[in-house]
Amino acid sequence: MLSDRFGRAIDYLRLSVTDRCDLRCSYCLPKGFKGFEEPAHWLTFDEIERVAAAFVRLGARRIRLTGGEPLLRRELPLLAGRLSALPGLADLSLSTNATQLERHAKALRQAGVKRLNVSLDSLRRDCVAELTGSDSLPKALAGLSAAKAAGFERIKINMVPIAGVNDGDIEAMAEFCIEHGFILRLIEAMPMGDSGRGARGSELAPILERLGPRFGLSELSVSLGGGPARYWGSSDGRFTLGLITPISQHFCASCNRLRMSVDGTLYLCLGQEQRFELRPLLRAGCSDAELEAAIRAAIELKPEKHDFLEAPAKVMRFMSQTGG
Repeated sequence: MLSDRFGRAIDYLRLSVTDRCDLRCSYCLPKGFKGFEEPAHWLTFDEIERVAAAFVRLGARRIRLTGGEPLLRRELPLLAGRLSALPGLADLSLSTNATQLERHAKALRQAGVKRLNVSLDSLRRDCVAELTGSDSLPKALAGLSAAKAAGFERIKINMVPIAGVNDGDIEAMAEFCIEHGFILRLIEAMPMGDSGRGARGSELAPILERLGPRFGLSELSVSLGGGPARYWGSSDGRFTLGLITPISQHFCASCNRLRMSVDGTLYLCLGQEQRFELRPLLRAGCSDAELEAAIRAAIELKPEKHDFLEAPAKVMRFMSQTGG
């Protein structure tokens, strides 16, 4: 099993397959942003599979495909099928905004993707258009319908509450998730890039106090995936709420993940700048042993914690550049 210098087991890799996105969520990418990675620098499917296989040999058990919007990468179900076949991989999942999901849901499920995280911040069409810069709600709802029909093991709705924008929509989103059997997860906005620092993210503790009595919530001891969310459930079992609190109650002591951007850069922490580039090694023809040694060296760079509160202006890159 991989572990870092602080004794944390590293068993979760988040693989970005593109930094492009068809939306411009206000807390993620600024309008007019054009600083995307050159396609010649994107890792090929062969290179991505090599890295993923090395991580699995070293003990990683979970892989999530991310972006940008990963479904903008052509032939993504083919890559998913190759990764799901890796011996020792227990879980392959995908993060998406669902605008392209209607066309791909069935193929992704058949390729071995087990779970989906879908970013959706409101059920009001005008609010979604304001937050994403696009009238994208109808496409997202059609994608969710297709995903439900495709039979994924679990579908989570990721919502970032922004004060004065969509924080009043949480109850409606909860009712929507109850109706469709989805899990609702609320995420505190992180100060990544100018857009992230400009978001008026809401602390989640007061929201939990608001939702608890209405839905009869009590804290659950189960872990629904490999991430940092803490979960609450309704007494009738119909509603599950997850909270991800990187700002108000950080979870750095139990961080078990690394992120790899589309150009093969390993990012060791969302809130720090430590990184390790794998692409030069891959394209120089490194052996599997050399690749595994590089991964171990990268993990030694993983910091103890982020500095989102102490130094909110430290991280200049946007989330889409890092891999969600």
